[in-house]
Amino acid sequence: MINVSNATKRYGDRVLYQGASFLVRQGDKIGLVGPNGAGKSTIFKVIVGDEHLDDGTVTVDPGVLVGYFDQNIGEMAGRSALAECMAGAGKVSEIGLELAKMEERMGRFGEEPMEDDEMMKFMERFGELQMEFQSRGGYDLESRAQAILTGLGIGPDTYNHPVESFSGGWKMRIALGQILLLNPDVLLIDEPTNHLDIEAIIWLEEWLKGFKGAVVMTSHDREFMNRICGRTVEIANKQITTYSGNYDFYVKDREIRREQQIAAFKRQQDQLAKEEDFIAKFAARASHAAQVQSRVKKLDKIERLDMPPETKKLSFDFAPAPRSGNDVVKLESVAKEYPLPEGGVKKVFSGISGMVMRQNKIAITGVNGAGKSTLLKCVTGDVKETSGKATLGASVNMGYFSQYSCDLLSPENTVWDEVSNRLPAASIGYLRNLLGTFMFSGDDIEKKIRMLSGGEKSRVMLACILATPVNFLVLDEPTNHLDIDSRETLLNALKEFEGTVMIVSHDRYFLKSIVNRVFEIDHGEMRIYEGNYDYYLEKTAHKHHH
Repeated sequence: MINVSNATKRYGDRVLYQGASFLVRQGDKIGLVGPNGAGKSTIFKVIVGDEHLDDGTVTVDPGVLVGYFDQNIGEMAGRSALAECMAGAGKVSEIGLELAKMEERMGRFGEEPMEDDEMMKFMERFGELQMEFQSRGGYDLESRAQAILTGLGIGPDTYNHPVESFSGGWKMRIALGQILLLNPDVLLIDEPTNHLDIEAIIWLEEWLKGFKGAVVMTSHDREFMNRICGRTVEIANKQITTYSGNYDFYVKDREIRREQQIAAFKRQQDQLAKEEDFIAKFAARASHAAQVQSRVKKLDKIERLDMPPETKKLSFDFAPAPRSGNDVVKLESVAKEYPLPEGGVKKVFSGISGMVMRQNKIAITGVNGAGKSTLLKCVTGDVKETSGKATLGASVNMGYFSQYSCDLLSPENTVWDEVSNRLPAASIGYLRNLLGTFMFSGDDIEKKIRMLSGGEKSRVMLACILATPVNFLVLDEPTNHLDIDSRETLLNALKEFEGTVMIVSHDRYFLKSIVNRVFEIDHGEMRIYEGNYDYYLEKTAHKHHH
């Protein structure tokens, strides 16, 4: 359906890819992977025609409708969420309008008859449009829009609210809803899970599994990609490579291919060395001149293999923290409520009691708005509980990360300033290694904070927190802006961490890998599950439609 062939794309003097090709076939579900900045989003823009290749071609089969969701949502105003979602259905809405006009014209056949051949054409066109309207789901557009918005967490109580009243993250969901409603033949989605909570992610996963068209998507959520995508396309080192399996398969297969490339490279090097020896040895002898010449020619013709680039495995050593007491946090009937502007109060939760013990790695779970972040803030002391109390135990040194932590960085400082100011005793080597672990190398460390993306700021902040001697980490969505490799780094660091962790995250792969207890907030109360994240999912299976 889409054929990218022999594509070369440059950005200034940087080559993103050269002579690269890949195919999207009917019903393909493809995960697009590769390091940040390798050109994943650019390939989407090239397919939809927002950007052009320097060389090569992109062909989209005639009649194929492509839907593209990216993080940059345009202006949204003046309509309800539901109307906005339906307006995004593009072609279907247009066909609907055209059909309505034609039906209105048919009503006037009596007083304004048509010539026979004109009538033939008219009816033929009407039939074609009706067929297309039906196949694109035009007749149940509104009910589909409602179902999609509800699945994405915007239910009947809010879908008639004006779009302006939604925050950026919720507008993102409306924009995603538009593309799903479009029901295109090929769906290009860039990072769909970034602004979603776990319920919406699970709903979207089911929707995409049932989707009849082809999907090409990027995602930092490994579980999500594994469950949907049967093929993986990697953009890295100026090449585009297709793997015939999901993300886990790709990771294994990439290693195997890499080892084969290294072996082939070494074989060739040995062979070249032998040839060069022969040439050097006999170059001066007239009797061997012809042989030497033919070997020189042969050598020039050989396509030289490159040593495949390192896939950096990053590891990170924690600053050793003094051991805390066994009781890290004591929660005694903690309750929190906020006064509402129109009077009255909003109760977030009440009667929350439990103990956080040394070396617990606890996931705080619950639906959006259940109060997960609020509970973490009661623990860190950033929010004062309305009643009850949360007490930290003896010799607990806490590190707290939330999406607002990044506001603590000074915009005019460089990455290096921020990290070295917080760790005055560390050696230059240690700091360089620390920054390298969080993907800042070379000139990156001289960048000013104000120039950084959200993901880069998060990485600086995590580096600062993890490098200070703490024994209790409170992490609110630490993976939100991180790509798969950075998540992996953080994950491995947390596995090694000797202290205690409380974490809110919608990355299931992450939670499954580290959590050993779960605190679930549900309708203002807390339930404790004494087991890992899989145990929790099993116990609550009736609530999660997996």
